[in-house]
Amino acid sequence: MNAIKNIASSARLASATGTFCLILLAGCSALPSAPNRPVSYDFGPGLTRYAPADRAAQPTPLAPIALADVEATGLAEGSTAVQYRLAYADAQQLRPYTLARWTQPPVQLVQQALRAQLGQRRPVLQDADAAAQARDTARGGKLPAVLRIELEEFSHLFTSPTESTGLLRLRATLVDPTPAGETLLGQRVFIVQKPALTADAAGGTRALAEAARQVAQEVDEWVGAAVR
Repeated sequence: MNAIKNIASSARLASATGTFCLILLAGCSALPSAPNRPVSYDFGPGLTRYAPADRAAQPTPLAPIALADVEATGLAEGSTAVQYRLAYADAQQLRPYTLARWTQPPVQLVQQALRAQLGQRRPVLQDADAAAQARDTARGGKLPAVLRIELEEFSHLFTSPTESTGLLRLRATLVDPTPAGETLLGQRVFIVQKPALTADAAGGTRALAEAARQVAQEVDEWVGAAVR
């Protein structure tokens, strides 16, 4: 009889233990999962190789130009957040994607795109390089023209919940430095929008990268017409 009681007691204990484990597992499954890490984006690898040089077909290099550091107006300085706007709801509110980041601040990415494009046809110097050449002016040398860029808008713009574009707007100013001061060669606002294939951060960053490449080409053509 005692053996039967012991068996029954063990069965009740095993049942209670099993029920507790099931409750514990159910509780664990209800706990929130660890947050995802932000995804980092840039403009892609760029050129992966140079085409074989054909010296006979190569155009004569154009005059050097000094590219000043790109400045941001209306963008948080140093921020790497991927920003978007809901034009159909509140176009004035700039919102950051929670789990998306640029690898560098947008001004630096745009500067790299400009330098890569401009450098295909001419030497591209920094402002410091141009200043270092100032002493050559006294010996008859000429300082290179300086290109200044202000990045005014760089966002993923939604015109509806399913349609959006990568919007880039910048102001380019080209000046000719002389010992007597700077002479304005030209100023222009460039606006480029590229459609986003998907309504998320991946689609927005891809569209913005395409917009940056196109605006770099347009700035290059504009500079080429002003500086020979």
